[in-house]
Amino acid sequence: MDGDASRIGGGPWHAGRALRTLQQEAIVVAKCGEPERRSYLRRLTALGLPFSLAATGETTAFSFRYDAAGRREMRVETIGQPWSEGDDPERVLRRVEWVHVAPLLRDDFSPETLERIARRRRLLLDGQGLVRARRLGPLELDAEFDRTLLRHVSILKLAEEEAHAILGDADLEELRGLGVPEVVVTFGAGGSLVLTRDAAPPVAALPARGDPTGAGDAFSVAYLGARAGGHRPISAARRASALVSALLSNSLLLGKTRP
Repeated sequence: MDGDASRIGGGPWHAGRALRTLQQEAIVVAKCGEPERRSYLRRLTALGLPFSLAATGETTAFSFRYDAAGRREMRVETIGQPWSEGDDPERVLRRVEWVHVAPLLRDDFSPETLERIARRRRLLLDGQGLVRARRLGPLELDAEFDRTLLRHVSILKLAEEEAHAILGDADLEELRGLGVPEVVVTFGAGGSLVLTRDAAPPVAALPARGDPTGAGDAFSVAYLGARAGGHRPISAARRASALVSALLSNSLLLGKTRP
């Protein structure tokens, strides 16, 4: 953390901030450790979005710093409990048709849990939850995830390093072999690549400066919102890239450690 105090983070928080900017109708569903429950209730309430918060055990937490080249170095400090059936707010999700699932570590969501969430819904999965090893210490990426998870995924979003953790040096188009209908790979300032059954066109990103923490979550919910609104994958990626550039330029993506 380079001496900074712990801050709320993770998919629900960063996606929620982006959804507020988009004025997108949505509900935020989150899980944290019991000690953070009151603090997280207060912070999520401030977002002004409907939300559901489950609290048990510990909160998954990371520390990180940026080296001289701007690369982020992360450590896993604590590991929270995986999502369970009792954490699903089925009543509030009843009308939800598109859902963004943002695990922080591998096995946060089991295949059975994803199947339950994806039932009658289209699900976008953040690929960091596939390749991030579930152990304390320096964050490690590998491809030792359960492939059955992907049976329930409509859209897979991967950062470049996550894609290469899966493929090694193989061409990114080999990601089609995962069997997911849409795969979106993001390259930060380098834009994104949208892989569908028919095409693999690159999408440019506008130049932007700012702390990129949370940019992937903002991209995901903007992409999913555009797809839910009827946009084709390429159009959705362009809209998502524009949102992230605007957020970074206005220094609205700020976060540190506690997801």
